[in-house]
Amino acid sequence: MLLVIDVGNTNAVLGMYDGQNLIRNWRITTDKSRTVDEYAIVIDHLFRLSRVEFSDIRDVIISCVVPPVLNTFERLCRRYFKKSPYIVGPGIKTGMPILYDNPKEVGADRIVNAVAAFEKYRRSLIVVDFGTATTFDFISERGQYLGGAIAPGVSIAAEALFERASKLPRVDISKPPQVIAKNTVNSMQAGIFYGYVGLVDGIVARMKKEADDDPLVVATGGLARLIATASETIEEVEPLLTLEGLRIIYGRNKAEQ
Repeated sequence: MLLVIDVGNTNAVLGMYDGQNLIRNWRITTDKSRTVDEYAIVIDHLFRLSRVEFSDIRDVIISCVVPPVLNTFERLCRRYFKKSPYIVGPGIKTGMPILYDNPKEVGADRIVNAVAAFEKYRRSLIVVDFGTATTFDFISERGQYLGGAIAPGVSIAAEALFERASKLPRVDISKPPQVIAKNTVNSMQAGIFYGYVGLVDGIVARMKKEADDDPLVVATGGLARLIATASETIEEVEPLLTLEGLRIIYGRNKAEQ
């Protein structure tokens, strides 16, 4: 079995592949203070609920945007899986040219998403990832990563509103019944939800105009389905795009050995 791990600022998503088939996936909280053994306990518990053993893991690939946690997961793989993991970063074969001023600056998750989306659709694309940050990545019809944009994530904006406005409550991020809301909770939900729908559609429209292209717009991440219900530009939703990208990149590097 192949274990793929995508470590983000808020959550780490793990997936288990049997060949090309994703047979299990889990989401855990990213915590910089957790030790190797503490992460191992959490993962072991999830594995056992799915009747999986550490010994079932034959290889591991990791993408991570939190360097201290990457070190923890690397040690975890060596100690508990007895494997040195593949790490998405400089030196790994992605099969995608990165046309960025400094390719090392591009987050591993953004490259992994781009690889997965292009492998599936084989055309120009904009990938919108709703994570801790909301990222927009443009891939050319030739499979080149051209760059993109980064905005604060939906959850960050909602939390900032609660923390900075003393009379406003913390609210769930959901689609309100109407934009002209009749109470404070729905008013906040309307501003957050439709504000981000407008942000997504606005940035996508500007990217299309700047590139003079009509790329397919693919959304991924935790809030992708929710935002897509009102977006005029999102055409496809791929919730587990990053896991699939990790599997593809693993295959490209394994084949080189």
